[in-house]
Amino acid sequence: MRSVWIRFSCFALCLAVQGARAQAPVHGLWVWKTPSVLAAPRGAETLRDFCKSATISEVYAAFPPGIDAGGESRFAMLISMLHAAGVRVEALLSSTNADEPGAPRAKLLARARSILEFNARHAPQRFDGIHLDIEPQQRPENKGAGNLNFLSGLAGAYRDVGELAAGRGLTLNADVQIKLLKGDLQQRRELLMSVPRITLMLYELSRPDDGTSDAEKEQKLRERDAAILDAAYRGLDNEGVAKIVIALRTPDYGPLLPRMLAVLEETNRANPRYLGWARHSYNDTLGSAP
Repeated sequence: MRSVWIRFSCFALCLAVQGARAQAPVHGLWVWKTPSVLAAPRGAETLRDFCKSATISEVYAAFPPGIDAGGESRFAMLISMLHAAGVRVEALLSSTNADEPGAPRAKLLARARSILEFNARHAPQRFDGIHLDIEPQQRPENKGAGNLNFLSGLAGAYRDVGELAAGRGLTLNADVQIKLLKGDLQQRRELLMSVPRITLMLYELSRPDDGTSDAEKEQKLRERDAAILDAAYRGLDNEGVAKIVIALRTPDYGPLLPRMLAVLEETNRANPRYLGWARHSYNDTLGSAP
């Protein structure tokens, strides 16, 4: 009887450890112009080392259309290197008009299929997911507070890519602007049920030279974070609703950025909808524009 109890206890402990690992917070990082990053001397190694030093657990690597065999080989090498370091890699696809049906949507889906094709050719070094950066709010007709006429089309794009990704074991992640989480209940439900995970770009709250103290910046972030998450999920059940990663960027905080990311972790640790943080972007550490 004692041996049975010991085996049960060990099994329960293993489950608890696995659960703790599964719930480890996401620490994401955008990498723009990835081919240029990889073309630099020891570019892949430098990125890997940065991920280790900054506790990054996943990378969003911009994957260009029409990449040649040499470029594919460098991506495969990077993925292999990051996987060995315990870092997931999502293929980052960008667009300003993929919310629109017809040719714009078809272009996005063709690029998503190119990720599936890459994975088929490089099975040991496959992408772990697709990361969508679709920004219809950048177009003039979609600007302005409360102007969410594009939202249904955006949700449709997420669903279409999601169908491709799910069939091949890929996760799906999508960047969203604060504006997208300010819709009414129906709009928020449509958005947050169209994709399993979102990354909120919580930008432009502060500036390094705005005259406020570090403590004031921290408090402002805590308050804004809490208010946005409360408003975004108000009236929605947990089931089938996207979970969220909160993203901050270097221009808003400069060298204070790592501390502000830690503030997000402290503030949201008990929130079941919070997955972790992401930083924008690796390119800032290289002194280059994204």
